[in-house]
Amino acid sequence: MHMPNLMLNWRQALALGVVLGALWALLRTRRPGLAIVCREASLIALLFSFWQIIQKVTSSDGGDAIGRAHWIERTQSMLGFPNERSVQNLILGHPDVVRLANLFYASMHFTVMGIFLLWLFFRHRDDYPAVRTTLALSTLGCFFVQFLAVAPPRLLPGYVDTAELYGESVYNAGFSVDNFGAMPSVHILFAAVVGWYTWRVSTSRWRYIGPLHFVVTVFVVVATANHWWLDGVAAIAILIASAWLRHGTLVLWHRWRDPRVATAVAAQPVATGPAASLMDESHR
Repeated sequence: MHMPNLMLNWRQALALGVVLGALWALLRTRRPGLAIVCREASLIALLFSFWQIIQKVTSSDGGDAIGRAHWIERTQSMLGFPNERSVQNLILGHPDVVRLANLFYASMHFTVMGIFLLWLFFRHRDDYPAVRTTLALSTLGCFFVQFLAVAPPRLLPGYVDTAELYGESVYNAGFSVDNFGAMPSVHILFAAVVGWYTWRVSTSRWRYIGPLHFVVTVFVVVATANHWWLDGVAAIAILIASAWLRHGTLVLWHRWRDPRVATAVAAQPVATGPAASLMDESHR
């Protein structure tokens, strides 16, 4: 029994993105509210399509990827990181927990990100453009780093591929997923975006769910031997760099257009930033 493929492939996602983009162009003057929804959904669909294409392009024969994985394992040990085996051993004796972790790994990163973006768009519209732009930049950054193939722990001796153990691997279910694209971890990137921005923009007593999702994701990707600790460190570093890049670019843009606005923009937090992205500001 293999994990069922419930996600769009890259062609379907690309077609959906194009159709939604066309709807945005048609509705932008007649139904501007609906047009914005179509535009944002189109961007997400196109980004998802691009992610799958990159996974195909960066596929490796595994030789160099295994070598880099061994180097990461040695480096983590030298830096004092706990060994991934010790985390994996916490769940291996509990089959139901292992299956739940496999399901979480296979389905929750895109599902939770989709729910988060919908919540942000409809409940915190002013913060949405900045978060969306930071997410897009950091995801693209991860894609380019993945051209340097790195094998996950599960492909090295001494680790258990928990998904293969129970016949639940996404790599045998028709997904466009690269076995050697462990570095950096897009799972941890998405979870960090959800965790940090949920805590930043929400005032609800339930906002701790965002950081909790991040903690659970880190545990799951390590316990299932799908990622090294440093895969997550790299993803978070890319996220921080992307937030600064978005903020700095927006300051320069406003400095060119109106220095008075640039001063106000520069004073806003990098983590959320001004209420509009470059794309939104350019149309005002």
